[in-house]
Amino acid sequence: MKPIIRYALFSLSIFIFNGCRKPERTEELLLEKLQDKKTYATLLSYSHAIGIDTARAAKKGPLGLLEEISYGHKPRYIRYTAKVLLPDSARIREAAWEVVEGKNKNIDDVLARLEPSFPVYSQLKSHYTRFIKDGQADSAAIIAESLNAYRWMNRQAQGAERMVLVNTRGAYLKGFDSTGAQKLSMRVIVGKADSPTPGIDTYATNIIMYPYWNVPTNIALQEMLPKIREDEDYLEDNGMAVIDTKGDSVDAHSINWDEISEDNFPYRFRQDNGEDNSLGLMKVNIKNPLAIYLHDTNVRTLFVSDQRWRSHGCVRLQSPAQLANFLAGKHLLDDDFINEPITNQKPKSDKLKQKVPVFILYLGADINDVGQLVFFNDVYGWERKPV
Repeated sequence: MKPIIRYALFSLSIFIFNGCRKPERTEELLLEKLQDKKTYATLLSYSHAIGIDTARAAKKGPLGLLEEISYGHKPRYIRYTAKVLLPDSARIREAAWEVVEGKNKNIDDVLARLEPSFPVYSQLKSHYTRFIKDGQADSAAIIAESLNAYRWMNRQAQGAERMVLVNTRGAYLKGFDSTGAQKLSMRVIVGKADSPTPGIDTYATNIIMYPYWNVPTNIALQEMLPKIREDEDYLEDNGMAVIDTKGDSVDAHSINWDEISEDNFPYRFRQDNGEDNSLGLMKVNIKNPLAIYLHDTNVRTLFVSDQRWRSHGCVRLQSPAQLANFLAGKHLLDDDFINEPITNQKPKSDKLKQKVPVFILYLGADINDVGQLVFFNDVYGWERKPV
């Protein structure tokens, strides 16, 4: 065969090979295909249908829109976040390629798989669709906020075996496994209107049985100091010790309480542990700088009330033993633990082997234990104030 013929055949084979080979998957090619007018319109339409503010989300580009579908954005009213986890970018990009390459002709199916698999999320989404169809935009907007909150939980709970949600607007707590299946539910008592429980995105660190209560300074000065001045035995009658800056106990009768003020308070009050302690018999520490934790209480009759906005900000638990066992992922306490306390017991701490995400949120709508959609009052008035 002549050289010129061999060269022509070689060139033809290269052309055929390159023509059959799929183009390389590059970020530029992916974005180009996602920005195709028809494809991008489908992404926007789907996002809008599940309550996403597309004008806001679209500012992050098409991949940002897919991230919003899966992981949402930080819910409103969160004052402290322990750490914002990175989204699963590989999962988002794989879904993006599936969209643009047409492996699944139904793009909605691909996008639906990006969303949280939580049963409560699916129920909220159905109700959102119904309210939009019925022209009830205000109610739909409240549900949209809750949908976003569950997407955010889906992001922040990546890799966790379980998670906890406290909804301060409804004064209840739920525990979910990694699939979003509800495993725990109880009533809680949360902050009053003038001392609201702040929004927190964090994790539980340890469980303390028979905890002391170290009284927050504002409570010590604003509520207890006037009572001490009126009754010199107030601290003793309530099991309170006075602790100085060195950690030593001080005789309360040796202090001139008239000289104590916000600028002159070199002490802290510590309530003895036991069944009379304000924290009850169990406390769950959660990472935060706001002195907020979850705990038992020595006044358990208040859980029957529908008006459960009574605390200084911390979260009181209706079923502390159940929460302790859920967080630990094993049996830690008997249910009658709170009814049969051990006397003269020292505080005991159980460190959790794995971080358990804890979300303290302000949700206006959610699904209750019997599968019903419930709307909650704006108990703190936050909806009426600028965010």
